[in-house]
Amino acid sequence: MKTPDADIRRALNRLQRALEKARREIRGLRETLEQAEADGFPGDDYAEMENHLASVVDLVKREQARQQLKILRSGGIAPGRLGAGGRTAMRSDGT
Repeated sequence: MKTPDADIRRALNRLQRALEKARREIRGLRETLEQAEADGFPGDDYAEMENHLASVVDLVKREQARQQLKILRSGGIAPGRLGAGGRTAMRSDGT
């Protein structure tokens, strides 16, 4: 059964992949246009577009982190208790 949290994670992951693809496509277009239109190429416009996309990617990553913290807290796991690979970290006293 799908949960709203799972739907949110899926949607954020899809959006992140779409943004990454858009950034690659823009870079490719920019490179091609720069070669074809060396003199009249609006490089500042493309740099601004890439900056806007980078801001959106950052927002998506922050939202993914926020959602993960929310899930951890709802499961009773303190965010600092997770180690590498998502496993619960062991404290120095062995617990």
